[in-house]
Order: sequence, then C-alpha cells, then structure tokens
Amino acid sequence: MKILLVGTGGVGEAIARIAKDRPWVEQVVLTDYNRERLKEVQAKLGDAKRFPIEWIDASKQESIEALAKKYNVNLIMNACDPSFNVPIFDAAYNVGCTYMDMAMTLSEPNPVKPFEQCGIKLGDYQFERAKKWEQKGILALVGLGVEPGMADVFAKYAATHLFDEVEEVGVRDGSNLVVKGYDFAPNFSIWTTIEECLNPPVIWEKERGWFTTAPFSEPEYFDFPEGIGKLEVINVEHEEVLLVPRWVNCKRVTFKYALGDQFIGVLKTLHMLGLDNKEPIKVKDVEVAPRDVVAACLPDPAHLGDRMFGLTCAGTWVKGKKDGKPRQVYLYQVADNEECMKRLDCQSVVAQTAFNAVIGWDLLEHGEWKGVGVMGPEAFDPVLFMNKMADYGFPYGIKEM
Repeated sequence: MKILLVGTGGVGEAIARIAKDRPWVEQVVLTDYNRERLKEVQAKLGDAKRFPIEWIDASKQESIEALAKKYNVNLIMNACDPSFNVPIFDAAYNVGCTYMDMAMTLSEPNPVKPFEQCGIKLGDYQFERAKKWEQKGILALVGLGVEPGMADVFAKYAATHLFDEVEEVGVRDGSNLVVKGYDFAPNFSIWTTIEECLNPPVIWEKERGWFTTAPFSEPEYFDFPEGIGKLEVINVEHEEVLLVPRWVNCKRVTFKYALGDQFIGVLKTLHMLGLDNKEPIKVKDVEVAPRDVVAACLPDPAHLGDRMFGLTCAGTWVKGKKDGKPRQVYLYQVADNEECMKRLDCQSVVAQTAFNAVIGWDLLEHGEWKGVGVMGPEAFDPVLFMNKMADYGFPYGIKEM
C-alpha cells in the first residue's frame, strides 16, 4: 500500500512511526506546510525512500491531486485540522483513490436557534456526496481516529455482541495527564479543540433525530478505569453522535469530555474576546485569523511528550438490556504517556489517535474491510478491528458498570 499522508504534525508523525513496522506499507509520502517539520520527522524515521517528503498547501486541491498522481498512491490519509477536509476529500475523489480522515467536514451552527436545532452538521458535506463515491466505486472511510473511530467500533461491537437492545451510546473521554513546566498546554490541536468545544454540542435521539444544546451542558461525573477515577464530563460536539445512529440501532447517542475547570475557563475567555474566530481579520497590514494566533502562541503538542505524565482514556459507555436484564458496560482503551514515549517517541494522545488509522489501512489492504461510498467505522466488522488492537500495542478493556 502506498499512502499520501497530508499533514505531518503530532498525529501524522505517530501514524508514520506505527506504519514503519508494517511490511505491507510500501511507502508513506510525508507532506506538510512546514518544511522543517518534514525534515525532522523523516530524520526520525530514518528511511527517506520509504518516507519521502513533499511540501504541500492542503488548501490547494490541485496540489494534493498532483502528489497523489506523482506517487501513484492507493490512499490519501487526511491528518490535518478539519478545516482542510473539503479539498483533501475532493482530491481523493478526483484521483479515484481511497480517502480516510479522523475528523469530518466542519459544521455551521443554526443561525436562528443554535442551541436547539442543527445547522450544517459535521460530515454533511461528505455524506451528501456518498452516492457519487458509490457510483465511482471508491471508498471514503471517515472518522477513523480514536474518537471518532475506535469509539464507533466499540459501539458497533457492543450493539452486536453484548446487548439485545441498546438504550444509549455515550462516548466518554477523560485523563489524568499533566504537562510539567506550563501553566496551560493543550495536549492536542488547540484549533480543533476550540472548534469542537465552543460549537453547539449535538445529541441524537430516536424520537427527535439530531438536535443541539449549549456548550459545556449537562455535566455529570464518570468513573474512568485504571486509576483515573471520577471526572466531570460535559457535552461536546463530536462526530460519533453523527455517525453511530447511521449504523447502530439505539435510542440515544451523546459525547462527553472531561475538560476540567481551567480548560473550560480558558475556552470561555477566548470566546468572549473573539480569539476563537477562525476567519482572518486585518491587523495593521496583515490578514490573520485570531484562532491561528492562539495556536501559534501555545506549545506544539507534538513536542510535549517528555513533559507529559499520566494516562488518557477513550471509550464508549453503552446502556441497554441483555437477556431481558439491564446492563451497562464501558469499552475503553487507556494509553500511558511514558510507555508511548518509550515505544514510539510520541506522546500518548497523538499515538492513541494514530494507531486506529493504521489498523484501518491494514484491514483495507488485506481485504477484511471492503466498501464503496462514504462510510464510518460502524459500517464494518468491529471484531476484525478489535482483534488487532493488542498487536498494535493498544489493547482494549471492557468494564461492567
């Protein structure tokens, strides 16, 4: 398999490192806007022929298509912030190769009732083009990171193998990670974090369909496994809520994230000051997006691994009935930052996201997952995916609640 990797940030590097040990990965073309970053990652990988580097502007669809054709790739892997999804997605369609991402095309709030009704939903752009992909006989596998991705696989597995009837699927994410030496240092893309945390969260119910609520709504405590413990989680906009109901028979889907009071306070302040704005504004003689300035002021999550300590947990809580009796389970994956640094020289949050994409490549390459059109992880056999997780160094757990 030959892959064009669009974006070589923290997750992109982790993808390449995990793929390096897989002999069926013939070539991964590393691309990024930052030339020095490309050289850094290629030097770490130590194989310029198998991991060639190319500068790219991911907003330019024609440049993505040109590189895909130059290297005759089988798959275009989108490892950029989701603001670039449209040109990358459309480039894969025009070239006629498989597309994969870890976050879907962006939403736009309802202009009249943003905290009650959906506007443009996450992934709407992609699913509106599903028929075209089907007719062309190619696959866009969307939302295959950890959340969305692994969490969706867990939802499908639970509904298929652990329950007779599913009442609610609730993705729950929390950690006890600390970053030493910084008062505030997000361990994932702050651009994406601002987007998903300040947009109106989406909830799905069988009787109502998709609807929205206010940011940081419906706080509750969730008891995370392996010593992380009880953390307050709140509603956040996330792709699982848009994906799971399409393939999993259930009555309700939610996504809640343990952000912590400090993080929520920072996000509220950024919004109050307009610094979450992703549209360029004029500053003297320069056009710049305030959100890009915020990202540039903060440390790069890809280089925080040696300062991070603790565990991060991603998983799916499912409530329903089995054999006529109530049941609740939490399917999860816990990644230890120190272990990820020792094994991959990548911090745990990006590594935990990246391995899922490579398992997806593996299943597609070996014909175990097949399909055409625009599909989420729930559309495929979850057992085939979960059987590979331990082999990739990220075993899952199941906790009865």
